[in-house]
Amino acid sequence: MKIPQYVHNVNTVHTSYLLQILNNVFIVKLMLLTNWIKTHKLVVLLIFIITYLYFNNNPIIPLRQFSTSPSIDYYRTAPPSAGIAAPELSLPRGIETFSDTTDRIITKTSDLSLLVKDVRNSGDQIISYAKDNGGFMVFASYNRPTESPFATVTIKVPTTKLDDALNYIRSLAIKVTSENLVGTDVTEEHIDIEARLATLRKTKDKFEEILEKAVSVQDILTVTRELISLQQQIDALIGQKESIENNAKLTKITVYLSTDELALPYAPDKAFRPNVVFKLAVRSLLSTLRSGAEAVIWISVYSIIWAPIIVGFIAYKKLRKRQKPL
Repeated sequence: MKIPQYVHNVNTVHTSYLLQILNNVFIVKLMLLTNWIKTHKLVVLLIFIITYLYFNNNPIIPLRQFSTSPSIDYYRTAPPSAGIAAPELSLPRGIETFSDTTDRIITKTSDLSLLVKDVRNSGDQIISYAKDNGGFMVFASYNRPTESPFATVTIKVPTTKLDDALNYIRSLAIKVTSENLVGTDVTEEHIDIEARLATLRKTKDKFEEILEKAVSVQDILTVTRELISLQQQIDALIGQKESIENNAKLTKITVYLSTDELALPYAPDKAFRPNVVFKLAVRSLLSTLRSGAEAVIWISVYSIIWAPIIVGFIAYKKLRKRQKPL
């Protein structure tokens, strides 16, 4: 059934009328807001100043994220310098691979979250244990000594003594809230470095033979420049190789210590625990009350600025009312 044309016209007019009404309402609201701001400039200014001062002194701090995955910066070989071009580096054929799992190179990292009685004492014991067993302290941080003490201690211990170290650290805790052990296979990187070193050394030997036969000054300078570049690449790869081997020999352990379980970085289970919920609610209430108290203190301190202005403004209003003729 075909709809008459006048029905379309009525609908169009009706829609336009509604849009016009909404537009007028928005304009009226905007005018009312503008008039209110004009008549209450002092209040708007004070709100703006207080808001700016509060948030400027209480920045939003993002949550810490604890990462346990190790990262390795791989050396990027620089291109050969101008002159005699060095041969392209490639993996030589016949390089032996590690087929046996016992021969593979594994770097390990571990992190534990511990609930302890004394944060400082436990941290010191962990550091002393690492030093007494051929390891060392990498990082230590102690926070909030008067509230809920929290500490982060990072040590490195010989990989051969990793199990003993983890057992000792667990023995210091009232409760182990979380524990992670991550292993990364770096065998392929180690093989690749050895292959690149072999190629670079062979290339360097070839350039040294060319240098012995060079006659012109230009050829000598060009070959010398290439030898320096090759030696820099060799030194960098040797450093990377030693770093991988040292990381495999030493395991990094990061321990989070606290007297409050809720301050530790761990993923709680999904089981309903009323005591944990109660602690979270109390902590949220105390945080809200503290924020409110801080806001009141800020407003009170700055009252020496805004209080006289408001008093003067009110007095000025009353004076103008009295001066108006009846």
